[in-house]
Amino acid sequence: MVPALRQMSGRHRTETGDERLGTLLAFVAGAINAGGFLAVGYYTSHMSGIVSSIADFLVLHRWTAALISVLSVFSFFSGAVTSSLLINWARRRGLHSEFALTLMLEAVLLLLFGLLARDVQVTVALLCFTMGLQNSLITKISHAEIRTTHVTGIVTDLGIECGRFLFERTTHTEARFHLKKVILLSRLLAGFLAGGLVGATVFNWAGFVTVLPFAFLLAVIAAGPVWDDVSQRFRGKSS
Repeated sequence: MVPALRQMSGRHRTETGDERLGTLLAFVAGAINAGGFLAVGYYTSHMSGIVSSIADFLVLHRWTAALISVLSVFSFFSGAVTSSLLINWARRRGLHSEFALTLMLEAVLLLLFGLLARDVQVTVALLCFTMGLQNSLITKISHAEIRTTHVTGIVTDLGIECGRFLFERTTHTEARFHLKKVILLSRLLAGFLAGGLVGATVFNWAGFVTVLPFAFLLAVIAAGPVWDDVSQRFRGKSS
């Protein structure tokens, strides 16, 4: 169990670890997106829709709504920036928690959301920041092969692979169909959908505290590498 967790959050990456982490984060993103919509009437990972809504709100002279949408995009952007800064900072120092730090920060932010979320604007900004943080993390880990909040891209890539498959079958011409990629994309899509179902269902029953198990799960995954760095620091001080 512990090696599997370290495979997902450790500095030394494997393809299996990346895929497992991607599927898990897609599940978390789906849950937060669906639960967040029930909480504030807003899909907090859907940047395409939010940017489009800015134009709509401006045309309709709904200035407050437009400002909230701008804040949402900036929060998502800031989360991505923060993730990149954390990863590069940890990498420069050779820390075991190069990627785990971002996971731990996401766990803390979800904990704050679950316990303290009250104001709509603050809630939207916090969730958008968290989604940007997460998407930036898995993008850097997988070298832009995996996205966990961008379902549009997942469905598009599935469509491309399906087109390649049909082309090969109908023309008997090599089109470089990638079955392994289709399986990964299907897992990501299924993970996001399953997370949405769980998030929406549990939020209707428990409210904001729905996110607490997800925060705990991310913290457990990140704990190993973070503990390695903390213990190594203490050993260095004692010697």
